[in-house]
Amino acid sequence: MSRAFVKEPDGEAGDDQPELPVSPHPNYVTQAGLAGLEARRHALEEQRDALKADEGDLGNQSHLAQVERELRYVEARLNSAIPVDPAKQAQDEVAFGAIVTLEDEEGGRREIAIVGEDEADPAAGKIPWPSPLARALTGAQVGDPVTWARPAGDLELEVIAIRYPSA
Repeated sequence: MSRAFVKEPDGEAGDDQPELPVSPHPNYVTQAGLAGLEARRHALEEQRDALKADEGDLGNQSHLAQVERELRYVEARLNSAIPVDPAKQAQDEVAFGAIVTLEDEEGGRREIAIVGEDEADPAAGKIPWPSPLARALTGAQVGDPVTWARPAGDLELEVIAIRYPSA
């Protein structure tokens, strides 16, 4: 095979990676979510500075490009952040920032928090506000039945308690 048709690196590693996709939804954040984004930015800035200090290492160049790409994403999320004050939410209904206790058809209980997309961690009970479960719960009050439409089949839930973290 002729070397004329082999792509050679352009000299800057990592340049061919696309930017991280930014959600089309409004970027609502809790106070904890905003603090998490700021901490992530700070950590990435420290990583970037450490990698730039050792520019002689070719492996660092590729890693630096990835860190800078993630830093651009985090800065875009911070610039578009819309902090939501839990004290200004209607305390008797589910809205962004709510911590909701739910009971399923078999009597099993779970607690979930409705948070921003960057703060979401379903395994820890933090679900993003645009998710189907969060949308189904929005506006519900204690005692209300809620149908969570899932690919595995609908699940009937009851709102047992609603609370909001203190600011």
